[in-house]
Amino acid sequence: MTPRLLATSDLHVNRSGNEAVVRELHPTDPGDWLIVAGDVADKVSDVRWALSLLAERFALVLWVPGNHDLWTPPGDDVQLVGPERYDHLVELCRSLGVLTPEDEWPVFDGHLVCPMFLLYDYSWRVRPDMAAMSTADALDAAREAGVVCTDEFLMASRPHPGPAAWCAERLVETRRRLAERPAGMPTVLINHWPLTELPLRVLRHPEFSLWCGTTETARWHVEYDAAAVVYGHLHLPRTTWEDGVRFEEVSVGYPREWQRHDLVRGPLRQILPAPEPEVPDPFTAWALDHGARWESAR
Repeated sequence: MTPRLLATSDLHVNRSGNEAVVRELHPTDPGDWLIVAGDVADKVSDVRWALSLLAERFALVLWVPGNHDLWTPPGDDVQLVGPERYDHLVELCRSLGVLTPEDEWPVFDGHLVCPMFLLYDYSWRVRPDMAAMSTADALDAAREAGVVCTDEFLMASRPHPGPAAWCAERLVETRRRLAERPAGMPTVLINHWPLTELPLRVLRHPEFSLWCGTTETARWHVEYDAAAVVYGHLHLPRTTWEDGVRFEEVSVGYPREWQRHDLVRGPLRQILPAPEPEVPDPFTAWALDHGARWESAR
């Protein structure tokens, strides 16, 4: 076998049934790398368990945080919030030999693999009437529609006034690093939240797009020579193409979701070497057959 760069996300190991899924994740070659694109668990102890297990099995594990990883839920032994919680998770990962967005980006099969932490700033608005609203009015409109991300209650941003300010800081730092990448080297861009609008157009609740990234990244796949983009968050595991670039949503999701389609694509997705295109993509084919319009992660 040839070593592969594989990816998964949204393992949510604290959900009944998902721990068993993680226990079954194995490489097919001793040289396989694994991307974990966020939302490992709600509590630090569960994040530690899952990443420790995977780090023992795969030649290298790369992690980026999702919103659930950044929650500070009641009962968690670690009550740090915001950047302090993120820094704690980074140090935890380093103790396990897991790479984070704060570490040097590695090269796999001639591609610069770029784990990023970008957050969101409420700027994606796939509900047309929300496009011209202020952020406050857009959030009010989402609440009126009965759509409020749990982040608003469990994810703090202190000392930043909110996630938008934290996101702005992360964008500046990540742009700097991307600008300094080796000239001509293709990239694999990894972020928990989508980089573009296209994946958001099928949300059952379009208001949820507010919590799904930032319009600032809409052209990064072109600007930064991406061969592939890896993300999660939406619990919509599928492959799409934009400007000739492959986008892989690699989430497992909640049991009530993946049990419906029985993980038809599998819990691990090959990113490199580039796999042969599946026409149609297994999840997309399943969704079309079942008339599915999928609800986003909460």
